[in-house]
Amino acid sequence: MGTDSVPRREVVTGQPAARASLRGPSLRPGPGPAAGSDTAAPDGTAPVRALVRRQARLALAASGLLTVLLGLLPVLLRQIASPDARGHVPLVVWLALGVAPYPVLLGIGRWYVRRAERHEDAYAGATQSRDGAGLDG
Repeated sequence: MGTDSVPRREVVTGQPAARASLRGPSLRPGPGPAAGSDTAAPDGTAPVRALVRRQARLALAASGLLTVLLGLLPVLLRQIASPDARGHVPLVVWLALGVAPYPVLLGIGRWYVRRAERHEDAYAGATQSRDGAGLDG
């Protein structure tokens, strides 16, 4: 009864070599496609990467625009605000703080969403035309 009925334990650290080739390309780092070459990836990841890069650039542009416009608000208010002898701050300062940022935020947000949707529609159109071309031929 002893040792014959207990199966031998094995340490599994990864995929067997025979199954790894059936799963597709390896995710190990190594020499990749040439920089700037969107056609070098045969698995179709290049258009997705291009979309992600465009979306990232757009997000950075929107964030930068918000940072500049809202970051300059204290400078503008410092130029406008000069408290009088009693310490009252002019009404324009309160309007600039409480009202002015919201149309700016909404405008930049609307611009960002429209551009992001335009990028996604262009990507979807490109992938559908690429997939549809292969079905007719």
